[in-house]
Amino acid sequence: MAEFMSEDFLLQTETAKIFYHEHAKKMPIYDYHCHLPADQIAADHRFENLTQAWLYGDHYKWRAMRANGIAEKYITGDADDYEKFEKWAQTVPYCIRNPLYHWTHLELKNPFGVKDKLLGPDTAKEIYETCSEMLRTPEFSVRNIMRKANVKLVCTTEGPLDSLEHHKKIRADGFEIKVHTAFRPDKAMAVEDITALNVFIDKLEAICDMEIAGFHLYIEAIRKRHDYFHENGCRLSDHGLDTVYAEDYTEKEIEKIFDRIRSGKDLDLSQRLKFKSAMMVEFALIDYGTGWVQQLHLGALRNNSTRMFKVIGPDIGCDSIGDFEMARPLSKFLDRLDMNNTLPKTILYNLNPRDNALCATMVGNFQDGSVPGKMQYGSAWWFLDQKDGMEEQINVLSNMGLLSRFVGMLTDSRSFLSYPRHEYFRRILCNMLASDVEAGLLPNDLDLLGKMVEDICFNNAKKYFPMELDIKQT
Repeated sequence: MAEFMSEDFLLQTETAKIFYHEHAKKMPIYDYHCHLPADQIAADHRFENLTQAWLYGDHYKWRAMRANGIAEKYITGDADDYEKFEKWAQTVPYCIRNPLYHWTHLELKNPFGVKDKLLGPDTAKEIYETCSEMLRTPEFSVRNIMRKANVKLVCTTEGPLDSLEHHKKIRADGFEIKVHTAFRPDKAMAVEDITALNVFIDKLEAICDMEIAGFHLYIEAIRKRHDYFHENGCRLSDHGLDTVYAEDYTEKEIEKIFDRIRSGKDLDLSQRLKFKSAMMVEFALIDYGTGWVQQLHLGALRNNSTRMFKVIGPDIGCDSIGDFEMARPLSKFLDRLDMNNTLPKTILYNLNPRDNALCATMVGNFQDGSVPGKMQYGSAWWFLDQKDGMEEQINVLSNMGLLSRFVGMLTDSRSFLSYPRHEYFRRILCNMLASDVEAGLLPNDLDLLGKMVEDICFNNAKKYFPMELDIKQT
């Protein structure tokens, strides 16, 4: 019987152990998409306790706690930090076979060194006190947590109005781990709430010191902010979409729709879809012109609980997998850009596993030979970034594309303790490749496959993304 969470966790063969311990484990982390708070990196923040570092903002854990019958007071409410941690510790034993059970114990093991205890009601106080005491020391500041995880680069996520002051401070400090931003312009096309969109446009006018009197000036202002982000090291965009928008439209139609927006009038469904379609094309054209990578996160059905949204707001664990039409609009959007040779490097992430093969085959339609893996089928995302989801993503990409050119894993997290997700992915990858070797499906060429593992873990992302030129090539 294998030991739980041993050094060979998830590694089921001797070949898997070689791939992981001699190749994957040593590779740095290139975390090209996350939601870490840049202000905490700039301040080299130290958390007062494990709850602050682990439970604040983690909607994965919040969902599990609600499912376990925990009152909201102990999740997002006014209970004190230890009370919240106690309720999480009560929940953990009920998370068996949920990825949270694995992640929780990996995150206790790295960086805290808690290897011989399972989190539960009987161990909660000891683990809380031990880890909280460590977190209060300089050795466990957020920058040092990143160093312990062997991180080389992270990309946080900010909207067009962000001043990027925290990124500037991080760079001025000379912090050796590169901290970049990704440009997330979702609010610029959020026509579902005309009032909020006009507030956004008003703020954009002020920050760009220009009057936005029409759609072409709106795009000019967006481009100014894009240029500002570029000047501050940004080289990729990120879009959170239910599906891709690819309606036919004319410039005259979009000008009229924009004027209607600025007059505070609601749009009908056709107008909404046309405006979103135009904005997506404009975003992509700007990305292409500056050599950026665009990331499309597709398929989330957000804020399902009106009751919870009214009380707490968005991003609190009430989102789920959606079943939107995907293939035709995605193909039409990519083809429109590709026809004019203006399609930027693109990564597709799907949330509905139904769309795995769809996305994996879609990216193959628009490879153009200009760069290896220009179009990427991205890592298993959100509800799919667990063992089964990662294995399925790897299998689908292997069958329908080039796994060897894959840019690998990311955390997509708000927590500095989430870096073991890279370890989790790497162990799964190594075990899958090794199983094929053991079955005679792949050659027993450990040098060839070891290099492939290293490429997927770090090298491919380093070569693919244009953020840095000063990290030594591995």
